[in-house]
Amino acid sequence: MNEITTLLIHLHPLLDSSTFRQLTVMSEALFTMTGRVTQLSMSRWTEKGGSYRTVHRFFQKSIPWDKLNWRLVEMSLPKERGVILIAGDATTVTKSGKRTYGLGKFFSSIYSRAVSGLGFQCLSLIEVERRISWPILTEQISPLPKKKKAVKTKGKKVKRGKGRPKGSKNKNHREVKLNAEMTQVKAMLEKLLKLIGETLKPVYFVYDGAFGNNAAVQMTQQVGLQLISKLRNNSALYFEWNGVYSGKGRRPIYGQRVDYNNLSISYLKSDETKKKIRTRIYQLTSLHKKFADKLNVVIIHKENITTGKVARILLFSTDLALEWDKLVDYYRLRFQIEFNFRDAKQHWGLEDFMAVKEQSVFNSANLSLFMVNVSQAMLITLNQ
Repeated sequence: MNEITTLLIHLHPLLDSSTFRQLTVMSEALFTMTGRVTQLSMSRWTEKGGSYRTVHRFFQKSIPWDKLNWRLVEMSLPKERGVILIAGDATTVTKSGKRTYGLGKFFSSIYSRAVSGLGFQCLSLIEVERRISWPILTEQISPLPKKKKAVKTKGKKVKRGKGRPKGSKNKNHREVKLNAEMTQVKAMLEKLLKLIGETLKPVYFVYDGAFGNNAAVQMTQQVGLQLISKLRNNSALYFEWNGVYSGKGRRPIYGQRVDYNNLSISYLKSDETKKKIRTRIYQLTSLHKKFADKLNVVIIHKENITTGKVARILLFSTDLALEWDKLVDYYRLRFQIEFNFRDAKQHWGLEDFMAVKEQSVFNSANLSLFMVNVSQAMLITLNQ
């Protein structure tokens, strides 16, 4: 019995004997094979019990990848677990052709544009102490339907008058309409929290700037988590009003607008210079007119001393008590999920699979990220 079989034997209760045997055979092949990872190439590297027909049938099965991943993580977690984050991100896999299920246009950060391919949404658990990301849930993203061209109507447009229309009501910023991406992520978060149960109690959900809006804040709080994300670097933030009340009308809510170029030294938390780059970090509690709640904002101000060029990053959390250094560190740790995608594409076939049917595509993506967890669990076992 080799190290792979020793590790995977703990997953046997979650699978029937046939599926478990097929998973073991293919996992061994994935660790030894070279070249592109497709169903055909896997069948060439497997030993007895891994014919092409067997591999093909495996990818047609319904497999509980979330439970398999969680079992691996549960086995690998240390006794003193420390802080555990839930991180989310989407990745794009380029595909040609027209028949692959879910094929559409998705933005790729590598090409800096929308490309033809498949999109996958992933949630992972991140250990802060060991700085390891464990992908747990992976689901395919449905492509957006093509927009129909609007038919131009003849005649002059009636211009709306200045000011607010009569009869319009104030909007409740806590009642938000979630887009398709946030609806999917919310369902995945609820599924993940139910899966881990009482074993872990994550507090923070970390996502990139795509969730730097009020709808994402409300969605995260609805599932019982605190959001850590990123704002636009020119966001209109305001201090709380602290003036003298005149006694007439409602008390003002918003005070002076935050001037990023003239922040008070009382908000300064760190100031250091390395390699001619001066980095100043500020922390403050502020308001935004499109957010329902106060925000714990960390402003990272970078300046090139030689050229005078300036860059600014705005991170925020809905947890007003979170220290600035932890907020920055937790957001940086979100990038660990990018390493999971990199490994899955380079070594485990996320960029190579040629499946076209819905179940096969789902299993192909999940197998590649499952192998990321297997390799990490094996490394931890060997180091111990």
